[in-house]
Amino acid sequence: MRAIPETIKQLLIINILFFVGSQFLGEMSYDLLALHYFKNDKFIISQLLTHMFMHGSFLHILFNMFGLYMFGSPLVQIWGSKKFLFFYFSAGLGAAGLQLFIYHVEIQSLFSVLESNGLSFSIFKNILSDGSYNTSILQYVDENSLSSAYSSFNSSLVGASGAIYGVLVAFAFSFPNSELMLLFPPIPIKAKFLVPGLILIDVFFGLSSFSVGPIAHFAHVGGALTGFVMVWYWKKNQFNNNRWN
Repeated sequence: MRAIPETIKQLLIINILFFVGSQFLGEMSYDLLALHYFKNDKFIISQLLTHMFMHGSFLHILFNMFGLYMFGSPLVQIWGSKKFLFFYFSAGLGAAGLQLFIYHVEIQSLFSVLESNGLSFSIFKNILSDGSYNTSILQYVDENSLSSAYSSFNSSLVGASGAIYGVLVAFAFSFPNSELMLLFPPIPIKAKFLVPGLILIDVFFGLSSFSVGPIAHFAHVGGALTGFVMVWYWKKNQFNNNRWN
């Protein structure tokens, strides 16, 4: 642990404490700290920050914290703590923003159809909240769309993945020719090829009907885009670390 920058160590500890606490508090902790759709009654503005420290499973937090340690440590060393933390949380907020926007577009487009047929938003909100509806609604929208909107409305976004994707982009931007070893297959690949490939995979799964689990793919994309814009802007405007001291 002595080789880990203090900032990374503190983030690791906070994430672990949140995860352990959530195992004792159960669903209540996710209701309060996970990020909900902003028109859901469970939404609290502080969730924009707290959801970054919540994780859904041991493997979820393991992979995220490994990524934070592996790719965040060299960035802290070249940027310093303040600049890294500003970047990290900005990427996390960008990730949450894009995912919430995607949820909103999906829900709003469905409501627009129902609104044109006389359904008020309060009734639509009740339908999405409890999942019960009159089958007459299905003459205007298909059941799959309604089910998808229900899932988005009641989603609980958790994890540091969006912020980590921003970190990945910054790492590839700073160390493009660093070779990273894949697990499957076990071959080395340069960061400047691997990271864009990961983002394209998320775009594919986000836009397609395929799924590999309850993954917020657009949160990954949002974190990556935010990270790219920030490092590109800093480099173009020659932001140096003295501004963060």
